[in-house]
Amino acid sequence: MKKTFVSLEQLKQVVKKYPTPFHLYDEKGIRENARRLKQAFSWNKGFKEYFAVKATPNLSILKILKEEGCYVDCSTLTELLMADTVGFNGDGIMFSANVTPKEDLLLARKLKAIINLDDLTDIDFLENVAGIPETISCRYNPGGTFAYNNVIMDTPGEAKYGFTFAQLIEGFKKLQNKGVKHFGLHAFLASNTVDNEYYPVLAKLLFETAVVLNRETGVDIAFINLSGGIGIPYHPEQQPADIFAIAEGVRKAYEEILVPAGMGDVAIYTELGRFVLGPYGCLVTTVIHEKHIYKEYIGVDACAANLMRPAMYGAYHHITVMGKEDGPCSYKYDITGGLCENNDKFAIDRMLPKIELGDLIVIHDTGAHGFAMGYNYNGKLRSAEVLLKKDGSTELIRRAETPADYFATFKF
Repeated sequence: MKKTFVSLEQLKQVVKKYPTPFHLYDEKGIRENARRLKQAFSWNKGFKEYFAVKATPNLSILKILKEEGCYVDCSTLTELLMADTVGFNGDGIMFSANVTPKEDLLLARKLKAIINLDDLTDIDFLENVAGIPETISCRYNPGGTFAYNNVIMDTPGEAKYGFTFAQLIEGFKKLQNKGVKHFGLHAFLASNTVDNEYYPVLAKLLFETAVVLNRETGVDIAFINLSGGIGIPYHPEQQPADIFAIAEGVRKAYEEILVPAGMGDVAIYTELGRFVLGPYGCLVTTVIHEKHIYKEYIGVDACAANLMRPAMYGAYHHITVMGKEDGPCSYKYDITGGLCENNDKFAIDRMLPKIELGDLIVIHDTGAHGFAMGYNYNGKLRSAEVLLKKDGSTELIRRAETPADYFATFKF
């Protein structure tokens, strides 16, 4: 059983102030997890966590992470503007984009962000648009499949991102000739894995690649960005990733590969949006309908516009019926929203306690890629975001949209 970070009595007070649906975030959990991550990688003097803004694009959340010593990874102009608003600048921003508009690159250069190039052709594009900085990173795609212990984790050869190895060699030499003095290497090869071996295996691949790049080109590789990919246990029976074991595995690979190559000063960067925030957010919704036909349906006031992952990926999110946590799960339901789409379901054939109209339901693990993936299909309006503060009080950190917001962009 997954436990909620908020009690029924707390929620009853919150919904008096903020009508459901809304996303709720746990400030205490966020801060503690950010500190665990920093502690786990404290063996590396240059370690930085570049939180992926796309995971949870909220200014108040970014401010909390900034206070905890995190930095930000941005991929669009709007995310750069958010980073700037909160006070991030310079090497506190990693800008990793693909098919990038020139306006985005101009702003990234203005903010002195570290730019992480996605393709060999980006070099000339960046030079023509905004000039080449002295520090730059390149994203690597090794192609083929990414596997360890005979288990295929993903197929980077089918992904649209990154340089081939031959292109990295060519690109590093070209950038060096254009005045780049400090280089970074980046790769993202698997998503949402709770296996403690993923990061160490990825690190080994990138460390070995960095040694060859250094030998072939003579460039200074200042940092290696392991990106994201460490997941969270969406299913209650899953074990969470052990960030200390993961960091120790990376350290061993670092000392086995980089240190003997004279590269023991390379900084390690991460971009762990889901790991940092995922478990510390939930979607709170109210039961407003029930339907009894060929199946038993429970209708809630949230929908896929508030949480897209189940509809888009068939993703599992655990559900707690508040106040009935200890009740027998003897009823089989589909939990649905009100969109005119049959995939608008938070759960299918889920065994839960008996649900009644007015029950408050918590949908777990929406702290990353939850609100962020919202949309306005059917004219549905984006929900509020609420912060459960360390002292138990709550703060509205984004108001719910209104019909006036929806109409504001029309020219009629």
